[in-house]
Amino acid sequence: MDQISIMKKFNKIRKNHSEGINTNLRAFFNAFFHNESTGGYILIICTIIALTITNVPGLKYLNELWHIKAGITIGELNLNMDLLHWVNDVLMVAFFFLVTLDIKREMLVGKIATSKKAALPIVAAIGGMVFPMLIYSIFNQGTEFANGWGIPIGTDIAFAVAILSLLGDKCPVSLKVFIMTLAIADDFGSIIVIALFYHIYSISFVYLLLALGVFLILIMLNRLKVNLVWIYIILGIVLWYFIYNSGIHPAIAGVLLALTIPSHSSINELRFHVRMDYLLDRFKELTNEDGKILAHNDEQYIIQRMHDKTREITPIMNRFIHFLRPLSTFVIIPLFVLANAGVAFNSDIIVWPLPSIFWGIFLGLIIGKPLGIYIFSWLSVKSKLTSLPEGVTWKQILAIGFIGGIGFTMSLFITNVAFVDKNTVGLGETIILFTSFIAAVIGYIALYETSPKVIKKKLRKKENSNK
Repeated sequence: MDQISIMKKFNKIRKNHSEGINTNLRAFFNAFFHNESTGGYILIICTIIALTITNVPGLKYLNELWHIKAGITIGELNLNMDLLHWVNDVLMVAFFFLVTLDIKREMLVGKIATSKKAALPIVAAIGGMVFPMLIYSIFNQGTEFANGWGIPIGTDIAFAVAILSLLGDKCPVSLKVFIMTLAIADDFGSIIVIALFYHIYSISFVYLLLALGVFLILIMLNRLKVNLVWIYIILGIVLWYFIYNSGIHPAIAGVLLALTIPSHSSINELRFHVRMDYLLDRFKELTNEDGKILAHNDEQYIIQRMHDKTREITPIMNRFIHFLRPLSTFVIIPLFVLANAGVAFNSDIIVWPLPSIFWGIFLGLIIGKPLGIYIFSWLSVKSKLTSLPEGVTWKQILAIGFIGGIGFTMSLFITNVAFVDKNTVGLGETIILFTSFIAAVIGYIALYETSPKVIKKKLRKKENSNK
């Protein structure tokens, strides 16, 4: 074999090896960034970082970064807030916008698109909100903590999915759908509670009327099937500003904006199909037999046209979801946790006997959630209004109830808008973190022990030991 042949063979091997590595890396990163459980793991890491920074003396100065002022000035418009409020009052608006879009899409074409599919987890979610709220109120009615009744009603989707992912195939698909739908309904309930009952300042009816006017314009644009993304972004910012100044928490702006985002395509499906067939036929005619594409401008033009048509048929609701989901998972929620989960563990916060807020949050999430989810589910099934998902047992419904007790993101958020006193907020956050951890451990063990695969495995072991 001559030297040229050897070099050609070497280069071919090196190229194949390089392509294999690149393919594996792409596959790894694609799997990581599209895995639903990734968000839960990131939250755990951010929580540990926030707690470490707050409780290690040499790192406490990092928390002062959240109090740095940052502002935007446009003419007479002047917004000047610290970084903590930029996270809680601005970035979290995008989070609630995404959550509402998810709920909207699921109601239109997803897991809760029909009443039959949605009924049981929605009924269960109602029970999972009512019972914790009642338990909290029993312990805190008439106390300084009474306004925190909304804290134990939420379920953290990211953490719930992370726990389910740890179980792998031991958790039936129907059960995963159930908890996801329940968590979506929980989020919707939490959003309503925040909108109606938690205000930042006294209500300004002038700004409320201005916000209503912008909201009506957005509804009109939706009805007229206007699909220009930039219009909704600009009006969404204006809506946020009016609501921010109205005294209602600005996160509601994200909810209202999401309700007006069009869910329809700007072109007809049949026209799209015909046009794509034509472009594909033209592409086949132009493509060389050796498989090399982009050899000339005609091919590039056809590919660009196909890209444009695909973009046109994709509803802007889906475009927003596609853009915001990774942003929410890897930027917004981690920043929220880093800014709000830094609880200082000291004797000044936890006292004995334990304050009523502890029992309200702890028992609300640990006892109220599973009981509410189980009892409301049982009543709805026994009354034949709903039915259990295929392959799901009542023990698993109870186990899911404990997973629902992982309040975390929503609970932390409501704590920060329910109380003004920093010590009370810190106390509430400490209890939420502790309770969510306990709920996650109990939920994981309960789901594992009620898994059909685990039960069958234990039965086989018992049979073998008796032989």
